[in-house]
Amino acid sequence: MNCELAHERIVLASYGELLDEQAHELDRHLLTCAECSQEREQLLALKTLAAAYPAVEPDPNFVARSRMRLEEALDAIPPKRWYERVSQRIVNNFSSLQAAPVAAVLLLIVGAGAGTLGGYEFAQARAAHSAVRVTDAQSTPQVQPTQSAPAMVANVSSVVRQPNSELVDVTYNAVVPQHLQGTLDDPNIRQLLMLASENSASQGVRDDSVGLLAAECRAGHGCQGEGIRDALMVALRYDKSEAVREKALKGLEPFVSQDTRVRDAILEALLNDSDARIRSAAISILEPVEADTSVRQVLSTVATSDHNPHIRTVSREVLSRAPEIQ
Repeated sequence: MNCELAHERIVLASYGELLDEQAHELDRHLLTCAECSQEREQLLALKTLAAAYPAVEPDPNFVARSRMRLEEALDAIPPKRWYERVSQRIVNNFSSLQAAPVAAVLLLIVGAGAGTLGGYEFAQARAAHSAVRVTDAQSTPQVQPTQSAPAMVANVSSVVRQPNSELVDVTYNAVVPQHLQGTLDDPNIRQLLMLASENSASQGVRDDSVGLLAAECRAGHGCQGEGIRDALMVALRYDKSEAVREKALKGLEPFVSQDTRVRDAILEALLNDSDARIRSAAISILEPVEADTSVRQVLSTVATSDHNPHIRTVSREVLSRAPEIQ
């Protein structure tokens, strides 16, 4: 058995959906492959953490924005030539004869595409009828209290903090490019910064946005669970930039003791992040809550099976500081 097949079977085995013969074959492979054995341990630890908390439904606005981004990505794909479509249809027909579930998957994809198109048309209609009041940066230096950020924002194109000032300039795109200026305490500015941290196509914009949000959290300025803190957890889990993830981690540090969701996000970073600096920083942040059962379980797994010697050493040192709980 190769490692690629083992990775697929590890997931099935963790949910009890693997045949006995395949399970025995997987066990034999894990005895000789340290990498796959480590992956199984990490998956079991993550499954234990996930089982402790109920699943949370995604925000409807987040789903709508995701559908818009998916539609834009699909539109950017060049159309296939006629012979490519014919060959693809032949392959699909042949596959449907081999396994009936393939047909169900195709129907699911068609249904998802129809739902995406409907969501995109609905978002366009809603954005076209939204009345948004914004200011001109040259004529109005500060946002009026009656202004509100738009209900649907396509993306944020730039975030600039004025030197030696609490003013932040945010340029975002709705139906047409818009501009908004206000302080970091302004809820409209915060909303735009959170949107920029999630769906901006520019790494620099995401970096600036997450950096400002993290600074607000570290300063203790209204970093509530529903909002900025959630945006930082999303950035820590899913952003492709190491710099953005590192800033998000630092912004979440003050809440590791009081918010179990923050603690779980940092544990996931310790288990799965590709950057050793971020994982090492996660261990330091988790040290004040080392007595927590989930924290000790993950630290024990990392201390014994992590591929990075430094990470293993630091994890053992943290665990050794509380020997009476071991």
